Amino acid sequence: MKKLFFAAIIAVFAMTSVSAQTFGAKAGLNLANLTGDTDNNKALTSFHVGAVAEFEISDEFSFQPELVYSAQGTHIKYSEDLGGGNSYDVDYKMNLSYLNLPLMGKYEVSEGISLLAGPQIGFLMSAKSDGNDIKDSMKGIDFGVNLGAAYELESGMFFDLRYNIGLSNIADSNDVTIKNSVLSVSLGYKFN
Repeated sequence: MKKLFFAAIIAVFAMTSVSAQTFGAKAGLNLANLTGDTDNNKALTSFHVGAVAEFEISDEFSFQPELVYSAQGTHIKYSEDLGGGNSYDVDYKMNLSYLNLPLMGKYEVSEGISLLAGPQIGFLMSAKSDGNDIKDSMKGIDFGVNLGAAYELESGMFFDLRYNIGLSNIADSNDVTIKNSVLSVSLGYKFN
């Protein structure tokens, strides 16, 4: 896994330094959750920050690889009535940190407005649940697909709205299926 991780990072930076027409940075808000065999979970508000490169293929199409640190996970909260005025309350967060490599295709539909789509590979950096390290119970690699839209100003500033649909089971178990689900809003700047 480490070899694949470092090969992906080297490939992105090699493309960026050799022939990127624009590069930049972005940061923003995540509304992250887990889907699958989960109950009583709610979206967890977190963040992401990363680097962006863009390679123009034609006037309308471009390829946009990114390298993004993303805080993800879920918030599990519920209360169970035990009777007699007693209840059992559960309230904790599962915090997952990924280094994601989205490989986005970008189609400009009108001046400054683009549609985005592409696959993503994520490398699990850490996993904690209620303060306990649970990285050993999670898979180290996550695969997903991103769909979104972006608006870019002539100055290079851009806004990005994206939804990541997790495709792989991130639980290191055949009995449980858990997938990432992340809605992201980004603000960034591209240098020409």
